[in-house]
Amino acid sequence: MPELPEVETTRRGVAPRVVGRRVTAVRVYDRRLRWPVPADLAKRLKGRTIERVDRRSKYLLFRIDGGTLLVHLGMTGSLRAYSDAPTRRAHDHVDLVLDDGTTLRYHDPRRFGAMLWIAPADEPHPLLRDLGPEPLEAAFTDEHLWHVTRGRRAAIKLALMDNRLVVGVGNIYANEALFRAGIRPTIAAGKLSRARLARLAQAVRTVLGEAIAKGGSTLRDYVDSEGARGAFQLTHYVYARQGSPCRVCGTPIRQVRQGQRSSFYCPTCQR
Repeated sequence: MPELPEVETTRRGVAPRVVGRRVTAVRVYDRRLRWPVPADLAKRLKGRTIERVDRRSKYLLFRIDGGTLLVHLGMTGSLRAYSDAPTRRAHDHVDLVLDDGTTLRYHDPRRFGAMLWIAPADEPHPLLRDLGPEPLEAAFTDEHLWHVTRGRRAAIKLALMDNRLVVGVGNIYANEALFRAGIRPTIAAGKLSRARLARLAQAVRTVLGEAIAKGGSTLRDYVDSEGARGAFQLTHYVYARQGSPCRVCGTPIRQVRQGQRSSFYCPTCQR
């Protein structure tokens, strides 16, 4: 599933191609995404200019005069910009054609993503309203992480993945950050000291920053706006490495299930 680094990589790739450009056509081939593509999307977008492209958590926000186009990549989605769009393939669901001939194409085999219109009167949108701070922005501090984990019995990995506490730290990067911080994913969040949480907050920032620099992680379907695969998976310390030796101490990496997701850790490096 595309997580924050993959979505941010997509944003950085798409923005220079679309900002300042006017939408000349919208072609919806299949409305059946996680939430149906609005029937009037073409009417809403045609003739309007894309002013900027933001990201909030794992949502891409195309700021357009008169509203916002929200795009979520779901589990298998990708958003690619073409100067000369190829023939439509299976699972290509929406095209946005711009005034310079660029086609922005949404592809999603499992159709768990979304493409929704947010009018100014509808903000804050329910999908965005209750989100916590961005992990790479100033609001995500050691003090914030300490405060939101007090009294929480949930495991720290599950707390990290709670978008109400901090956004965008998905399964891959929660595992990797916990390894960097030396914390087992199963420890109750409320039992961690200020010092350990400070190390964790820094590890989250470091891991996400490195992942963005490497174009994210490609485990199956993810490609960026130019069709390139991410490279961060080549340097994973623990994620999906069960049974393999720890890159630091050589102890075999272990796997456990938490909240219907797999967690990976080194029993020697993480306490």
